[in-house]
Amino acid sequence: MPTKDESLGTIDISSATVATIASQAINQCYGVVGMASKNLADGIARALSRDSRRGIEVSSLDNEIVIDVYVIVEYGVRIKAVAESIQHTVKFHVEKAVGWPVHSVNVYVQGLRMSKEPRTNG
Repeated sequence: MPTKDESLGTIDISSATVATIASQAINQCYGVVGMASKNLADGIARALSRDSRRGIEVSSLDNEIVIDVYVIVEYGVRIKAVAESIQHTVKFHVEKAVGWPVHSVNVYVQGLRMSKEPRTNG
């Protein structure tokens, strides 16, 4: 993660902190029904740890934050619109909370989920 040297000392914000902020922002986005894992092994490991930041990876590039998110979206929504909403929402909330620029928010849609609402045949 980027580190900022101030006149009073050093400020270092962990990747876990940024991931928590991103997770809260993603949960506000319409059309997102859950988080996914990057791959099966990662999914098993995170399921066992019950990590609330599952499906979010944070890294840095030239003192800017890069966030990869893996999501499951609701079937029937416009996927591109949901992904763009996630990008804007996460970027806004992370930059507001941390005060460092977000270079990119990469959204990987790992699956679709049907709603559990019963169908009515009119």
